[in-house]
Amino acid sequence: MPNQEEYSEMLYKEDELLLEVKQAIADHGMPEVSIAPGYGRLLSMLVRLSRSTRILEIGALGGYSGICLCRGFASGGQLTSLELKAEYAELAHSHLVKAGFGEAVEYKIGPALDSLQGLEAEGRTFDFFFIDADKENYPNYLEYAIRLASPGAIIAGDNIFLRGRTLNTDKNGPAVQAMRRFNEMIASDERLTSTLLPAYDGLALAMVK
Repeated sequence: MPNQEEYSEMLYKEDELLLEVKQAIADHGMPEVSIAPGYGRLLSMLVRLSRSTRILEIGALGGYSGICLCRGFASGGQLTSLELKAEYAELAHSHLVKAGFGEAVEYKIGPALDSLQGLEAEGRTFDFFFIDADKENYPNYLEYAIRLASPGAIIAGDNIFLRGRTLNTDKNGPAVQAMRRFNEMIASDERLTSTLLPAYDGLALAMVK
């Protein structure tokens, strides 16, 4: 018997381009940690519903989430994607080009905190944030997102349960502690209206007041 996530995915036709992205990630020996298909569809919907045109993605990997984000754009949207590794950004960009969004994305290579500091210094603001990078910096990324947010901006953070480790009191490594802190911040920060979605590996959603 399928579980809830498996049942949900059975109702949808598989997306050939996103399957190709996932295969390329595997072929390149990259971590196979792209956002779940159901949450990818949700990102597209949220971008469209919020009419976001300036999106900041922290963690490009192979471009799976970037495609999902750009699919929600109205005309004239721009994705800024922060990626530590140049080879990951190169692969992601090739997939964004194939999806028809090559001109809509810019990549900033290097530690995300450095890029975020630079964006803040430039006075850049964004309507939508997607956080899916190194877990130990999730609390720092959230704080930057709030500071770089335009009024009413949406913040999404993936993998908030770390495959169960966040919930396991016997697990207390740096990434687990950081994710617990991130989740607590999302839930309690008075600058945010938020909720946590428990499907797949968990997704935090917040709106900046």
